[in-house]
Amino acid sequence: MLTHESELTTPTDLCTPDGRRLNPQARGWSRTPLIRANLRGRWGRTKRWDYWAIVTDELTVALTYADLDYLGVVSVYWVDLATGRDGGREVTVPFARGLDLPDVPGGTPLRFRHHHLGVEVADDATGSWLTARWREPDASLGRLDARVTQPTGHQSVNVVIPWSETRFQYTSKQQARPATGELVVGDDRWPLGAGGSHAWGVLDVGRGRWPYRTRWNWGAGAGTAVDGRTVGLQVGGIWTVGTGATENGVIVDGEVVKIGEELDWRYDERAPMEPWQVRSTDGALDVRLLPRHLRHARTEALVVRSEMRQVFGSWSGHVPTPQGGRVAVDRLAGFVERSDSRW
Repeated sequence: MLTHESELTTPTDLCTPDGRRLNPQARGWSRTPLIRANLRGRWGRTKRWDYWAIVTDELTVALTYADLDYLGVVSVYWVDLATGRDGGREVTVPFARGLDLPDVPGGTPLRFRHHHLGVEVADDATGSWLTARWREPDASLGRLDARVTQPTGHQSVNVVIPWSETRFQYTSKQQARPATGELVVGDDRWPLGAGGSHAWGVLDVGRGRWPYRTRWNWGAGAGTAVDGRTVGLQVGGIWTVGTGATENGVIVDGEVVKIGEELDWRYDERAPMEPWQVRSTDGALDVRLLPRHLRHARTEALVVRSEMRQVFGSWSGHVPTPQGGRVAVDRLAGFVERSDSRW
């Protein structure tokens, strides 16, 4: 471990019994999801979401299911990195009516039905099923059917970020989970994790109470290291500064290395298609994303305004291992994003 943060080892409530304040016992991080997000009251500040992505060398497809109190957002997005073609559908729901995310992520299925978009995410003991049906803006039909497995003993980065007793966030970042399935849009079909190629599931769980204005960086990646080990990359920044906690870590062959320091992010906001570099102070983690595709997304509804630049590409460099060494990585599939929100 490369962290000073306390490690949680038993299931814990995120909030005090009334659901309004941060439970002091929840401060820390864990190798598996242990937090029950018993959020109650304080309408307007509470945010809940599950964000899924499946990444391959040439394709990324993502599902968002979010309850932001004043607004719900359900979406599917996909991009073919070989051609630059992308698409999907987004539906916003005033006051998030009908969007329910469980206190224990994965505890109940997520289901949404709309005439332009249908999404379902269901978990069992060995993984998660992701299905979606939608109509593209050009009226062609889209379909995703995917299975993201949860290998026995596979660890993740789970942490509570404490701004204060009344503003805090629980996040579970799950990387490098093997995926299979297919994406179909119109007459085109993309197999996932078939024919010797690899596809990897990424899950970002969020449950908490946020300040109105927020900014963050997030980077994710997965693939096979130069020596053949499976590596999942999880890095973040800006939003955790000053809290004493981070969402940084690496998963090597299913075992997490937690990184407790804020990382050094180097990129040009005016030129997001230039390389993004992320590095730890001691150099144990030093990776660079080479961009291939930029997604610029903006949401403006009611009192919510969000702008995100998400850059898809591949990571190269080296990362720390649980044994204290370093392993080289070359062209791990993944992405980075920069988000600025008033919500």
